[in-house]
Amino acid sequence: MLSVSGCTIYQSIGKSTGSFLHPVSGHDFVHIDNDDWDRKHAVLYFYRTHSEWADDEIEAPSVYVDDSHYFNIRNDSYTWLVVSPGERHVAMRRPLLGLEGLNSFSLSLIADATFTVEPGGIYYLRYNELSEPTQAHPELDPEHPLAQGDLRLVTREYAMQEGEIVSTRFLNSDLLAPNHAAASIVEDNEDADYERRMALLEEERELELERLEREGLYKPAPWYWPFGGAPSVPLESDQKMEQLEQEYAQLELERKRRKEENSSGWWFF
Repeated sequence: MLSVSGCTIYQSIGKSTGSFLHPVSGHDFVHIDNDDWDRKHAVLYFYRTHSEWADDEIEAPSVYVDDSHYFNIRNDSYTWLVVSPGERHVAMRRPLLGLEGLNSFSLSLIADATFTVEPGGIYYLRYNELSEPTQAHPELDPEHPLAQGDLRLVTREYAMQEGEIVSTRFLNSDLLAPNHAAASIVEDNEDADYERRMALLEEERELELERLEREGLYKPAPWYWPFGGAPSVPLESDQKMEQLEQEYAQLELERKRRKEENSSGWWFF
């Protein structure tokens, strides 16, 4: 994804090579080791079952989490992402010569869903454009986007017992089809949550100012005078925004501390 002069361009140029040109050659499916992720986070497994359609693809669909591109999923493959708990947005777009969309316009939007991820949770997302899973996820509303369409949330039992995910191979990252999966994207999620919450608070602030204006507690500055326009009472939204900024600043300090700990050690010359 690229942002140019206020425009968001969705693209996976150089990453969208399909299985017809580059079959998946990674190792057989295996869960990541428990020591490789913190149980206060969660794991999303993405897998794509074999089909003749997918095997003949020139370009593979892109997978986005919280509006960031991480990989293009090819035939008979799987990968994973460690994510932050909370509401996570998952989207899939089909590219054309690597281009996928501009702002809200998508050439082919395969999936567009938000679902709640719990700490310590492990989730299985199945993609197949030709066949549906034989079992629905019992905890999903039938109208939920991940309960219909080509990308489905399935249970661990279904993914494992049906042998679907077990038969897939790891989606390697290489020169022909690089990706940023099989990694923790917790910090990306935290940044996205901060930006989303701040945007909501800015909208809340506008509504609060409109309410105060109706109550005679706020008089906007005239268009010809850049000063003034302050409300006569403190804004609740300003207090929330200040609290959010403090929490994010504390989060950044904690990230810096962890990086310093990980980089510390003895050097021998």
